[in-house]
Amino acid sequence: MIDGDTIEIHGTRIRLWGIDAPESDQLCRNGDSELYQCGQRAATALDALLYLVKRPVISAPKDHDQYGRTVAVCKVGDPGPDMAHYLVGKGLALDWPKYSGRYYAAAQAKAQAAGRGMWAGSFVTPWLYRTCIRAGQRPSYCSDEAK
Repeated sequence: MIDGDTIEIHGTRIRLWGIDAPESDQLCRNGDSELYQCGQRAATALDALLYLVKRPVISAPKDHDQYGRTVAVCKVGDPGPDMAHYLVGKGLALDWPKYSGRYYAAAQAKAQAAGRGMWAGSFVTPWLYRTCIRAGQRPSYCSDEAK
């Protein structure tokens, strides 16, 4: 596990298809408006899923990204949970319609309605967070939707 939406299998980095998780240094606000490390929380949840299920990861490559990573739908075992669906359903990652065609939108809507994960408070979408960081801002500034 590299971060909340990237894993490594036998030296190959695989980006989970159709979702975007907060960056490792990204912060979100919980329901009490307190900052927490949502990027780390997503990575920890992905790591826990891989550890607890203890079944091989089955990947179905779809593409390659700009960093040369394989982009794939990944499941833990066969049949097994779609790792991206799991993260979106827990509110730890977002459906990324630009790439998914809204494939995970229903899971995201359920997570949002239930106030799970990031949906319990406020957050900046990971794609806007990265844009802010590339513009030279600090992680704490880019993370805080309340500015």
